Amino acid sequence: MSPSPLLKVSGISKQFGGVLAVNGVDFELMEGELLGLIGPNGSGKTTVVNLITGFVKPTAGEVYFRGKKITGRPPYKVVRLGIARTFQMVRPFYQLPAFKNMIIPLYSPRVKGMAGGRYGDRDAVALDLLEEVGFERDSFVAYKVASVLPQGYLKRLELAKAIALQPDLLILDELFSGLSLAEVASIVPIIEKLRMEGKTIIMIEHRLKELFRIADRIIVLNYGEKIADGKPSEVMESEEVKKAYLGTEA
Repeated sequence: MSPSPLLKVSGISKQFGGVLAVNGVDFELMEGELLGLIGPNGSGKTTVVNLITGFVKPTAGEVYFRGKKITGRPPYKVVRLGIARTFQMVRPFYQLPAFKNMIIPLYSPRVKGMAGGRYGDRDAVALDLLEEVGFERDSFVAYKVASVLPQGYLKRLELAKAIALQPDLLILDELFSGLSLAEVASIVPIIEKLRMEGKTIIMIEHRLKELFRIADRIIVLNYGEKIADGKPSEVMESEEVKKAYLGTEA
């Protein structure tokens, strides 16, 4: 018997007024897989993620996680099941130090449940997590308020908050956006390490070169519809993809 998918998206659609943002998208995601979700601006990528994570309710279709229907559940319930995400626009508590931004995920019901109700030293855990994503242990960066941190550190903080929830499925919405080539190169090994630890990952990205190096599979959306699904090399050979996606980038 073939293994069951960790995530199944079945005929998901979302209409905003007269605009059909997502139209009948289907896909399955196996445990341990890294899926890249790409497409032109406005193709429906973030809306698909919002439908999976409960930030938007679908007009039609269903979402299943570990075989359980989670369609339309609110985000806090989706997180408790084991799905965490980052946001393209970072959302820190700007007046708190970086390590104090970790309070909410580290004191979440999911983490409490997985720890058997024993929190331990959350500040120490927060500092360890920030070090894992690139905050230098011997510097004072983790103690600085988020409002003074550059974009690279804010993106790392966003990633650390999602990792802190110990998700089974991690969704990264344009994690590389706004970063320099050097910053992207330093974050790629962090994602590869997460994969080695068994994390299942969905990445929305426009930085295709870096994404294609680490993705097992790519799904391409255009005008809310799935137009390709396969290995990176196969997908980019599609004439429909070249026309719809690469043509808009030229």
